[in-house]
Amino acid sequence: MEEFKTRLTIALSLRGMKATALSRATGLSKARISQYMNGVYRPNASALCLLASTLDVSERWLMGEDVPMERAGQEPSPAMPAAPGEARFPLPSNLSPLHLRRYPVLGEIACGSPILADENPEGGYVTAADTHADFCLTAKGDSMVGARIHDGDEVFIQQADMVDNGEIAAVMVDNEATLKRLYYYPEEQKLVLKPENPSYAPLVFRGEELNHIHILGRAVAMQCKLR
Repeated sequence: MEEFKTRLTIALSLRGMKATALSRATGLSKARISQYMNGVYRPNASALCLLASTLDVSERWLMGEDVPMERAGQEPSPAMPAAPGEARFPLPSNLSPLHLRRYPVLGEIACGSPILADENPEGGYVTAADTHADFCLTAKGDSMVGARIHDGDEVFIQQADMVDNGEIAAVMVDNEATLKRLYYYPEEQKLVLKPENPSYAPLVFRGEELNHIHILGRAVAMQCKLR
């Protein structure tokens, strides 16, 4: 069995990719990639998935196992022909390869009463690279269950100073964050943050109160565990 660092070097060479490009594509630091390539560390499960997806190779192969290099269900790369007699199957029409990207976590956001959102740049969650988000927040509470956002779900936010009426927004209220549908009425100088649970009343801000409101951005995706 070859070492992980050897397989990583082989994959980079076959893909014509340098370590710096792999760092940019995966969101893993250059130092971490260097440690992998020098055999200082082996990746955890999430980092391994990210590396294998970016390099378009099998996770098991990347970890040094004696298995085909190609990812399951994909045609072999022209640079890496399949072993003689090995069966290949096309993906079903309703499936497509998943390209991943890591997003920074800025803390927890309330789906109920506002709570503090502490920046946590060391963390991160992986989701599809085409999500077009800037960061993610962990939902707390049940005020947005009507929008299928439950306690513990990761909500991906696209940074914006303002969102359209009816969009779900991450909003700072006096240095505390909450996730609600936003409605703004400029003629009345009124902002309404509406939950998606009838057990909760809307949060309404008028006049000078608006000076204490800061919109972080719009919710564009969420990630949850199967319940």
